[in-house]
Amino acid sequence: MLRLEGFEVRTATSAEAGLREAERSHPDAIILDLRMPIVDGLDFLRRLRADDTQRATPVAIVTGDYFLDDLISSELRELGAELKFKPLWLEDLVGLARNLLKVTH
Repeated sequence: MLRLEGFEVRTATSAEAGLREAERSHPDAIILDLRMPIVDGLDFLRRLRADDTQRATPVAIVTGDYFLDDLISSELRELGAELKFKPLWLEDLVGLARNLLKVTH
């Protein structure tokens, strides 16, 4: 859907693949799910921020978990991630992408 709105989009089917893609392409922004198998969104973000070249990349983490532990929410904020809750409708997703990109452009 983001491609139809004119965004250049790269996708990954796992956190590991996403981290490799981020290292390779240095994206302008990243949108990811909090609940992923093996490496969750929080660990992805920790590992992304450990890379000096990715410390300022705008990140939004999306989740359907409305009852997040306060420590998780706090760490997400400390790591500079915007937290969004599902469902995200098309206009929400497009708006989120535009807002993330405003940070870098």
